Amino acid sequence: MTATPDLRTAQPASPDLLRSVFRRHAAGVAVITASGAGGPAGFTATSLTSVSAEPPMLSFGIGTGASSWPAISRAEHVGVHLLGEHQRDLAATFARSGADRFAAPTAWREGPHGVPVLDDVLAWLVCRVVARVPAGDHRIVLAEVVLGDPAGAGRPLLYHQGRFTALRD
Repeated sequence: MTATPDLRTAQPASPDLLRSVFRRHAAGVAVITASGAGGPAGFTATSLTSVSAEPPMLSFGIGTGASSWPAISRAEHVGVHLLGEHQRDLAATFARSGADRFAAPTAWREGPHGVPVLDDVLAWLVCRVVARVPAGDHRIVLAEVVLGDPAGAGRPLLYHQGRFTALRD
C-alpha cells in the first residue's frame, strides 16, 4: 500500500526542512582526513558519493565553517575511510566540534602522500583532490582515487534519524 502525499502539509524550503527530510535518509558513514598545517585534520561525512568509474572519482561535502575546512581547502590528497558498525565512538569523535580527533583511542598512521589513514575501517582510499566546487555554505570536493584497500571486516555503520546505527536483517 502506498501513501499519497498530502500537499497541504508541504513546507517552503528552509534549512530545517532539508535537515528534517535528510534525517529520514539512511547514509553510510565515512571519515575524511587530510594533513594540515597544524597536524592531521578530519571529519565525519555522510555525503560521500561515487562519481565516476573511469577515472575512479568520488565526492563529499564539507561546510566552510568546519574546523577541518582549512586543511581540506589546501590539501592535495585526502583519506576516505568507510566505518564499520563497531566504530560508533570513532564517528562521534570525528563529528564532535573541538575534539582532539587523532588522540588515543583513535588508531591511525601516516599513509601515502602524508594522508592520515585510520586503522580497523571497512575500507579506505587515498585520493587526489581535483576540484572544490562552491555549493552554498559548503564546498563539494571532487577527488580521484589513487589507491586503497577494500578488505576490512565487518558491516557498515549508518547514520539515520540523527544517530549512528547498524543494518538490521
